[in-house]
Parts: sequence; C-alpha cells; structure tokens
Amino acid sequence: MARADDQSGGVVDPAEAFGVVASETRLDILEALWRVDETPVSFSALFDEVPLSDSGQFNYHLQQLTGQFVADGSDGYRLRRAGAQVIRALRAGTFTHRPDVDPIPVAGACTRCGGELAAVYADEQFAIDCRDCGTAHGEYPFPPGGLVDRDPEEIAQAFAERVRHLHCLAADGVCPECAGRMATEITREGDCCLDVAVRAEFTCQRCRHRLCSPVGLSLLDDSTVAAFYDDHGVDLAARPYWTLPWCVDDEYTTVASTDPWRVRVRVPVADEELRVTLDGDLQVVDHERRGC
Repeated sequence: MARADDQSGGVVDPAEAFGVVASETRLDILEALWRVDETPVSFSALFDEVPLSDSGQFNYHLQQLTGQFVADGSDGYRLRRAGAQVIRALRAGTFTHRPDVDPIPVAGACTRCGGELAAVYADEQFAIDCRDCGTAHGEYPFPPGGLVDRDPEEIAQAFAERVRHLHCLAADGVCPECAGRMATEITREGDCCLDVAVRAEFTCQRCRHRLCSPVGLSLLDDSTVAAFYDDHGVDLAARPYWTLPWCVDDEYTTVASTDPWRVRVRVPVADEELRVTLDGDLQVVDHERRGC
C-alpha cells in the first residue's frame, strides 16, 4: 500500500491516518482539545467535554488518536498540529460544504470594456468576471468557511486579501497548501482561465497544487511598487487586485527576452509610471520611474 513520504523519518499510511479520524467521537475529542483555552488537559477534564458517557469507550477512542493527532504527556493531553489541521479543514468546510452563492458585484470596472465586475463562486473558487464582455480577471481558491458570517462586501475583501497572500507565498517558492517547494515558470503556451498571453504558473513539486496569474500580480507585495503608490497618496494594500489593470491585463506587460526571461511591467499612477523588470523567477532585477 502507498505510504506518505515524510522526510522527518516518521511514515504513516494515508488510509490508516484518515481511518483514525473517521469517527464522530474522535472528531468530538479533537474539537474539544481545539476549544480549550489551556493545555495540556487531564483525562477527566477532557472526558467531561465530550458527549460520551462510557469512559472505557472514550479511552479507546482517545488512544487511537494519540501519537499522530494527539500528544499524551505526563500532565495530560494536547492537540498535535495534524489534529488541529483536521479541525481547521472541517471548519473551513473543505470536506463538508458545497455552498450555492449568488454572483457578488465587486468594486472596479473591467480593464477591457469598462463593464461591471462580479465574483462568481464555484468549486471552492471565486472568479472575477466582467458581466458585459466576459473577460476573466482571475480565478483563485477560497474555502467555504470564508463565506460564513461575512456580508458580500466583506467576502470580496477577504478574497482579495487571500489572493495577495497566496501569490506572495507562491512567488517565494512556498506552496500555500502544503508548504512544499513551489516552482515558477513564465509561459506563453497552452490554455488558461486568464485572458492574458503571458502568465506565471506556479506548481508545487510535492502536492501538485497549481496557481497561475498575470505576471504583474506578483508585484502586489513589492516594496518599490508600494512606495510608488504611497508617493501618490494611495494605499496599495487597500486596493483589490482586480482594480489594478497591471495585475490582470497583459497590455501592461512586455517580454524583453526569453533566454534569460526578462519581463517588464508598467505600473501607471496619475501622471507617472513605474517600470519594473522581473526575471524568470519573478524577482525584480530593475525598476525606473518615468513621467507619462
């Protein structure tokens, strides 16, 4: 049977790991440990938090969790990271929710036709699309749990912040799903959900998680770009990515060379323009400011 590849030395059979938590009582135990304010928790205190009257059955289920999901010390029990990840996945709705969400109107206008934009939710992803011409302004993951207790405006804001976070990690070579090594490739080949000719593709070498984006999107957290906006009295961090044409439209992107890759992105603000040159790993190698 296939086994999980764990570079730290410990290996747990994936089917066995999922089988351990395939029990309502065991999920209740993990939830109880997740809720407590202070750990470790004694056996009796933990038993009181779980809706089970038979202490023998409780002990059996607790022992099944001990090791991979729960740590057992001389002073009690605490949740291991794997156990916390199980609860977070459930609360995010990853395995349990399939929400039906109406399209959400969002701020900004289509970079192609000036039409209204909407965030459309499907398969745990939001896509920002133009209602008039259909131009795609990016499609990225958003767990169902992020829809809970937020109004449409707050959902759109949370999505924008999440996209910024996802691409910051990916451009730094860290997979936002499993923390594996993320490879970056600039390409003009193949089909994509984006309406751009030049794009960056990020692929995790461990879990195969994939993100793609216009090249400019990687500059959202660049200090030079942020300072350029600040000089014009604009807080870049407060702007959703789809309201920034250089983040969604490759009209502002020019390929200077492919061997090695040098891609130039124009960032206009008011009567001035910042020109940023990136290499094949989306690292900034040059920048200059010019008047428009």
